[in-house]
Amino acid sequence: MPADPRIEQFRKMAEADPDNELGHFSLGRAYLDAGNADGAIAALGRVIQLRPDMSKAYELLASAHLAKGQKDLAIEQLQRGVRVAHGRGDALARQAMERMLRDLGAAVPELAASAAPQAVGEGQVACVHCGNVGPRLERAPFRSALGQEILAKICQPCWREWLGMGTKVINELRLPMNDPQAQQVWERHMVEFLNLGT
Repeated sequence: MPADPRIEQFRKMAEADPDNELGHFSLGRAYLDAGNADGAIAALGRVIQLRPDMSKAYELLASAHLAKGQKDLAIEQLQRGVRVAHGRGDALARQAMERMLRDLGAAVPELAASAAPQAVGEGQVACVHCGNVGPRLERAPFRSALGQEILAKICQPCWREWLGMGTKVINELRLPMNDPQAQQVWERHMVEFLNLGT
């Protein structure tokens, strides 16, 4: 069976920069899509070591454990993930993991009432990447629905953080950005990194 080019691409990215949580996350998702639960568990476990607040990583790691029949380990990751997502204000990921726990007949963690959300003032945004209120971008970075979503949901510091990470993605994956397929790969990494569309 030929090697999956996506897995090879993300494996090289993760090996080139072992502290790149996005490279490990993309590798873990690609392994999961390919049915390689062991590879997914290793890659997603590394994501959680690097960035313990990445809610989606817990959900995918639990799915990988379930694929191996490791129900108890899956439940443990889902329960941790629910708490992490709750702490970040990441409602969609929290609800998805709560549904998985209920489907498994497992207890959903009791969560303390969230502190009153921070007020969002003029020129600010409740950022879905960092979970805080921060300065809003001056304008949408793209003339598209995704650009408008970034304007509405991502703060300036997190956008700058992505620009640095996005440059790494281009360099490590050797993406020719004049190629529409390369642009799609870059965009997919951006959406995952910024916690958009989850």
